[in-house]
Amino acid sequence: MRETMIETEVTYTLEHEGKFYLIKHVPARVCRETGEQYFAPETVERIHAVIKTRKKPTKVIETPVYEYA
Repeated sequence: MRETMIETEVTYTLEHEGKFYLIKHVPARVCRETGEQYFAPETVERIHAVIKTRKKPTKVIETPVYEYA
């Protein structure tokens, strides 16, 4: 059976305390067929640590928000 997972870097999106965060260049295993992303537990812990430190981000972007209804 062929391996459908590839090692790559992705942008991780997280909502925390009413704010959205984007973390770029996160290592992940991604399924070629479905696009599903899998992260090592250490990677997720590091992402949460980055958010909790509240250090100055690389950049800030404005994002529009729409209601579906």
